[in-house]
Amino acid sequence: MCAVTPPLLDGDGWVICGAGHQHWGRHGAAGLLLRAPDAAGDPHVLLQRRAWWTHHGNTWGVPGGARASWETPEQAAFREVDEEVHVSLDGIAVDGVHRDDHGGWSYWTVIATTVAPVEASPRNRETAEMRWVPTTAVEAMPLHPGFAATWRRLPA
Repeated sequence: MCAVTPPLLDGDGWVICGAGHQHWGRHGAAGLLLRAPDAAGDPHVLLQRRAWWTHHGNTWGVPGGARASWETPEQAAFREVDEEVHVSLDGIAVDGVHRDDHGGWSYWTVIATTVAPVEASPRNRETAEMRWVPTTAVEAMPLHPGFAATWRRLPA
């Protein structure tokens, strides 16, 4: 029996967008914003604190990363979550995808919902911490600049 080799992840690398900013992901990048109500019904989101050594380290955002040329935003977001976080995505519903276009480079936030917060913990060195955060407390956190700019434009 032959092992199946996964397609090449050709998205790793830095690019400069039309606005002159440096971004990770030769074909753009994608991440997963997972939402769930707590026991009282208040909305929460699952956020990742990036490791200190990463680009914009020790900031909070969604788990995600570079897209391969052959991936949809959803495929890239789910692959990145699987690489960075121990979490079960069984039973989640994708509600939509928000595209943040930077002029020749885009970040796609895949927005999904689960019925209740699920356990989540770091899987690799890129993730320092995972936390369910009330949506009302997100803006008070030290956010990744890209996520901070996008947060207010995402559906509640």
